[in-house]
Amino acid sequence: MKNNSSNTAPIGVFDSGVGGLTVAREIMRQLPHENIVYFGDTARVPYGSKSRDNIIRFSRQIIHFLETKEVKAIVIACNTASALALETVKEETDIPVIGVIVPGARAAVQATRNGVIGVAGTEATIRSETYTKVIRKMNPQAVVIGKPCPLFVPLVEEGFAKHRITEEVIDIYLSDMRQTKIDTLILGCTHYPLLRSRIMAFFGEKVHIVNPAYETAMDLKKVLCEGGNENRSHEAASCQFYVSDAAEKFSHFANTILSYDAGAAKLVNIEEY
Repeated sequence: MKNNSSNTAPIGVFDSGVGGLTVAREIMRQLPHENIVYFGDTARVPYGSKSRDNIIRFSRQIIHFLETKEVKAIVIACNTASALALETVKEETDIPVIGVIVPGARAAVQATRNGVIGVAGTEATIRSETYTKVIRKMNPQAVVIGKPCPLFVPLVEEGFAKHRITEEVIDIYLSDMRQTKIDTLILGCTHYPLLRSRIMAFFGEKVHIVNPAYETAMDLKKVLCEGGNENRSHEAASCQFYVSDAAEKFSHFANTILSYDAGAAKLVNIEEY
């Protein structure tokens, strides 16, 4: 593991858009002294309908950008990129890189009582069957039912999380799953926790909802501690936000998710990296 010259070096966090802010928010809560550099690939959102080759190319570019910020660890706060690019990019950098799928799968395996686990995700994440493979490594008897929900991301990005149209879309996508025996549902896209209350209301109390963001923050904490890389400074942590498009819209959205003024996001031409 690479030891950055300074323990105060930031954590790099990236996602296709605003969804990864749910992971950044959890990192801020669980690791309040860690500085963060966040990149949202708002020019190319959503990732869920893109090919594996493109997701790997996008992830490489973003990691190259984050390396210029001298980050000491990288969190791929995107289920699609975690499913399709994590294993490839981990081999290409000496900075620790973690994704959101293993932490979420582990939490679901620990939570389920009957071994029937649902996964709501993007088309690419569900098609990859990465959650199924990871869950079955942990519990070979588990039954995993995946459902792509491609409209959830644009609904969140457009600010429709609390609109009645979102309730209708949840019903369209997840009504079949509600008829199954799942007792645990993984929100397999970092945008989906912003629909969590609606999804919980749809399934009722019999289904435990797993938000991988918390588990990912705890895994990051473990990685930093094991490498002796945690920030021991007690100065107020800083957060910098970068996007590939629509900086003003991103900043407005970030301020509705985070508990403080996120300030202005800066535009980056990510294709240069």
